[in-house]
Amino acid sequence: MSYTGALLAITGPTASGKTRKAVAAALRLDGEVISADSRQVYRGMDLGTGKDLAEYHPEGCRDVQYHLIDIRPAGYKYNLQEFLADYDQAERGIRDRGRVPVLCGGTGMYVEYALSGVRMPSIPEDPDLRKRLKEKSLDELASILGGMKRLHNTTDTDTRERAIRGIEIEEYYLRHPEQDRLRDRRNVRPVEHVLIALDLDRDERRARISARLRRRLAEGMTAEVESLLDRGVSADDLIYYGLEYKFVTRYVIGQIGRADMERGLETAIHQFAKRQMTWLRGMERRGFTIHWLPAVMPDDDFAAQAAELLNQKNEQLCRIG
Repeated sequence: MSYTGALLAITGPTASGKTRKAVAAALRLDGEVISADSRQVYRGMDLGTGKDLAEYHPEGCRDVQYHLIDIRPAGYKYNLQEFLADYDQAERGIRDRGRVPVLCGGTGMYVEYALSGVRMPSIPEDPDLRKRLKEKSLDELASILGGMKRLHNTTDTDTRERAIRGIEIEEYYLRHPEQDRLRDRRNVRPVEHVLIALDLDRDERRARISARLRRRLAEGMTAEVESLLDRGVSADDLIYYGLEYKFVTRYVIGQIGRADMERGLETAIHQFAKRQMTWLRGMERRGFTIHWLPAVMPDDDFAAQAAELLNQKNEQLCRIG
């Protein structure tokens, strides 16, 4: 029998222990985990993305099946549209098997869109438009995109390639207003869910981030980047992925020294964690109910609390429907 209740979503800042908590909850609920991490999709990018695959094989318990990890080659440019399509397919499969979907990850945009019910069509390339935009500078492209109805993604002006794709998407929606309506959350039904965020005080979060960075470097983060470069992934592509891959790649190719790499990377990860928290607070302002649970809560206690919240939600849905 398929599962028709609410899904469980677990998010929080980097280094808060999301995977471990998601596995504990999945064991309690007979669930499977769907990753909502924009970089864990790439094969061979393990340490820098914190896949922690051993967590899915807890000692003395059944393995927990995971989805949307290692599904694209390193060097590929995965995007929100692809994630939503892959997420929907994974969630349907989990429900059909009678199990509870557990969404877990720190990419706030992925989590929010998955839960919002907003979906995006497959938008083809427009050769004529690309030809017209070919000679324009990044500033000119950014100006065009900024003057359009709505930015597809605030990172669309990072590169010319992204800016052109952003314009292409907006032009498509201008020609297909019926599809544009589906981007507006007022016109779609949200996915029934329970959203839990792991809460850490600032000092504990910073300590965890710094300790994890030292551990990753000791475990071979530099060797991982060197291996990716040796396999033909370009330095520019690795730098594009940001954080660990940006700074370690720049160190490996000789752009910066070891001390600058470690110092700059640590600062960047702390800043990233702050942005993650800002996104979550923004989700609350946009109408999402977030249950904040302490990241230091024992895994079994967390799983029990998550199960109780999910049961309450499903009982509420039964009364309504």
